[in-house]
Amino acid sequence: VQLQAFGGGLVQPGGFLRLSCAASGNIFSINDMGWYRQAPGKQRELVAAITSGGSTNYADSVKGRFTISRVNVKNTVYLQMNSLKPEDTAVYYCNADIRPYYSGGSYYYWGQGTLVTVSS
Repeated sequence: VQLQAFGGGLVQPGGFLRLSCAASGNIFSINDMGWYRQAPGKQRELVAAITSGGSTNYADSVKGRFTISRVNVKNTVYLQMNSLKPEDTAVYYCNADIRPYYSGGSYYYWGQGTLVTVSS
């Protein structure tokens, strides 16, 4: 099982980016999926999360600007980021609670991280 994230880059303040993260491998089911970020010198923090049923949760700092969504048949989670600010600059990681085939339990997997830089 692996997660692969796409979509980071350099954007000006006020701009937008869309991140995507696809899970692949011997996947039986996926529970929660989410995005975290880690800025230089700071701890990794939750940005947004979404359950398999579509319920969402956001960090206060991104509410109203970011939207998390998922397409279950594609095992993919997205993060639409609008009105980006310099303080959104960080490495963004996707995360998913996945039950592999032939497993009695689920495990949290991490993507490789994608850098988002907001700067003029």
